[in-house]
This record gives sequence, C-alpha cells and structure tokens, in this order.
Amino acid sequence: MIKNEVFSIGVMSGTSLDGIDFVYVKFDENNVSNFKILEAKTIAYSDLWKDKLQTAISFSEDKLQDLDVDYGVLLGEKINDFIAEFKIDNIDFIASHGHTVLHQPENGITLQVGNGQIIANLTKQKVVCDFRTQDVKLGGQGAPLVPIGDKLLFSQYDYCLNLGGFANVSYQKGEERIAYDICPVNIVLNKYAQQLGFNYDDRGKIAASGNYLLNLDTELRSLLYYKEKPPKSLGLEWVQEEVFPRIELVKRKPEDVLRTFTDHIAWAIADVFPENAKVLVTGGGAFNEYLIAQVKNKKNVKLIIPSKKLIDFKEALIFAFLGLLRVDNQINCLKSVTGASKDHSSGEVFYPKEI
Repeated sequence: MIKNEVFSIGVMSGTSLDGIDFVYVKFDENNVSNFKILEAKTIAYSDLWKDKLQTAISFSEDKLQDLDVDYGVLLGEKINDFIAEFKIDNIDFIASHGHTVLHQPENGITLQVGNGQIIANLTKQKVVCDFRTQDVKLGGQGAPLVPIGDKLLFSQYDYCLNLGGFANVSYQKGEERIAYDICPVNIVLNKYAQQLGFNYDDRGKIAASGNYLLNLDTELRSLLYYKEKPPKSLGLEWVQEEVFPRIELVKRKPEDVLRTFTDHIAWAIADVFPENAKVLVTGGGAFNEYLIAQVKNKKNVKLIIPSKKLIDFKEALIFAFLGLLRVDNQINCLKSVTGASKDHSSGEVFYPKEI
C-alpha cells in the first residue's frame, strides 16, 4: 500500500430522509483533490425509521437518548452490510454525519443522533462523528460543513451548489470561504409529492404541470431569512414554523404548490449568482429538470451537472474528507462560513471497545 493513501467510509443522512448514503473513498494525502469514490450505495429507510426520524423533533430528552443509541445500532449494522457487500478490507476510519434531529444554533443547540461509540463497537473501526457540536459551542451555526471540502476538492468551480433537503452554496471571496443555506428544497417538495402518492417529484414533471400561485410566492419571498446576511443556516424547525403554515393557508392542489415552490427555489438560487458563473450542482435536486431550467431562465449561469455518483454522494464523500482532516487535526470548520469564533478541527473520535 502507498503510504499517502487513506481509505475511508463516509456516511450521510440528509433532511429529506431519502435514505443513508455510504461511500468508500480513497484519498491521496499529498493531493486531496486526487480522490476516488471506489464504492457507493444508498440504503432506503424503512417506513418505521422514516416516521421515527420525522417525529424525533418532539421527543423527550430520554427518548432522544434512546434514539441516539438505536440509530447508532442501525448505522453500525448497515455499515457492516456495506463492508460485506463490497468486500471492503482496508479501512482507516469511518466518518458519520449522523442524522440531524435538532438544529437551533441561536440557542446553542444542535443534535445529530447516531452514537459514535456504538458504531465503533459494532464495526470494530475508528469512527469520527458529531461534527457540529463544537462549532455551535464556539458561537457558530454548526452549518454548513461541506464548504471546506468544496474549497479543497472542487476549486475549479466558481460556486458549489447542493440541492438536497435545503439548497446551500459555497464560494471563495478573497481569502475567505463564504457558504450558507439558500432556501428549502426537497424537504418541502417531497412533502407535497407524497400527497400525490410519489416519493418525490421525478424530474420536476409534477411541478411543470401545476399552476403558478403569485400570491403564495410573493408571501414566501418576504420571509426575513432571505434578507439576512451570511453566515446563516436553516433547519426543519424553521420550515415547520415559517414555510408550511404559509403554504397550508392557500389550500391549493399539491401540483400548484409544487409548481410555485419550485419556481420560488429557482428565484432564490438565481439571485445568488452573477452572470456566467460556473456552478457545480449536486444533490437530488440536480435531477429536477424543471428546477434547473427555471434557474437558467432567471439568470445566465453555467450549471454543471456532474456524474450521477458525484451528484448522489458528494456530501457523504465530503464527510469522509472532514473525518480525514479531523484525524490529522487539521482545520475542517471555517469561521467565515459558520460564524464561529475561530477556525477549528471538529468531530469526536471513537475507538472500538469490547462489548
């Protein structure tokens, strides 16, 4: 084995709850942008787990502790399945994002369930997890964390745009990396697609068939979040308090809601970029052809859609990279992005113990 090669499994669960993403990736420590995704897979949640994670925001403290343990067991078992399926025998560490249940950085709160010690015990591997807590303790938003990966792995693009549960953007401005959540995406779109019996709006075809509701979009555009300067981030709580009530008030068909909210997302995204910007687009929303077309209609930008593997697994890849930086005690959290008091190396490291 070449000494500068590092092999890691990255594990990511996003707010849209479409499943757990796993990547097995090789990094070259002498040139980290020379990485290779060796294996990748998404494992869907059972209905029981999907329901548990959707409702966890209202759990008591004791119930959240139980969930942290149970979800750690689930992750450990699924990681072992992934290792067995692809016959992986060379692992330096596992980096797990966990699943975000609570995110209220203004109150000093962020919680990602998925107990790292349990994952380490079940997989018998070194595990890095809990990447957000330290940043919040340092006065930061605890999000977004992907920009350090954008900066070091994808520097050939002007902007990196991820369209997952939320749209978030990252770009270099002078010496600083700027990044923030733009607006909700699949966390809203999936909800209304599901009302029509679909898991999601495939290629935006349902949105394209709906009617645009000017009053609803105008109301959504007036949300104070859009006027705030970065660093800033969004969570499920904000969507439940600010977005869903406004949508429910109009009492219109899901098709019309999907059309209007997709147009709203396109407006919010297009507003971020200057003309002719070169933008890497990843996350599930990259497959939403109607959304991509609407962004291009609103602004002349070069939206670059990469390989399906990179679209689907960029976040899991970058959490593997965050784990690499943490293991090497290098900075993986940027104060210019999160608003923390300093740049720092975040994440807890767990080693397997005998059960």
